[in-house]
Amino acid sequence: MNTRNAFTLLELLVVISMIAILMVLVAPAFTNRKSADDITNAAYAVKGVCEQARSYAKANHTYTWVGFYEENASALSPTNATPAYPGKGRVVMATVFSNDGTKILEDADPSPVLPPSRITQLGRLIKIEGVHITDIGAPAGGNSDVLDGRPSLPYTQGAPFDHFNRISSDSADATQFAFAAQNYTFYKTIRFNPREEANINSTYALKRAAEIGIKSTHGDVVDANSRNIVAIQFGGIGGNFKIYRK
Repeated sequence: MNTRNAFTLLELLVVISMIAILMVLVAPAFTNRKSADDITNAAYAVKGVCEQARSYAKANHTYTWVGFYEENASALSPTNATPAYPGKGRVVMATVFSNDGTKILEDADPSPVLPPSRITQLGRLIKIEGVHITDIGAPAGGNSDVLDGRPSLPYTQGAPFDHFNRISSDSADATQFAFAAQNYTFYKTIRFNPREEANINSTYALKRAAEIGIKSTHGDVVDANSRNIVAIQFGGIGGNFKIYRK
């Protein structure tokens, strides 16, 4: 007599229940992985914009400025606010270069904005969703390629003015010469000269090392409990950028 191998209805229900339980247990891991990937991709996007500006300055014997602006992720049109930026969750970046190869303005010049007729935007406006640029605190110490072992220079050089070594949306620090691009005004900048030297906020003294800290957000709210934190450090001479994460 032939017998037929098949699941009974009870066995099928048991299998479906087990799959459902496993999905509930595994889902948070996938969510965290996506968040980690998102903030890493954001860091590489910021790094890429800065490296492009640095390379353009050297290749074309000119000055370039990379501007940082942060607004609420829910914003539907360009916004403008002075630092500290009140918005959270969407970082807007733009790069401009000097048309005549000069730094355009001297420290003593009264103009608060780079003259639009003397700069040209390099590439398109970059918008990075789900991130917040802020101070993430000095590293615990050591010398390694992970976040806690990164160099501490951005937090220790130039005290008590070491806050000028970092780009943070939460800081009131602003460039002496802002610039406008596509209806945004960028008050926080990194300037590169033809020698690839980097200055934060355009007119401050050359730094040995500087940092951009990035945290993840949910909409307009910074995720204070997330371990997905990234630091981008760069040198004043050469402007080399390196990403540190946990």
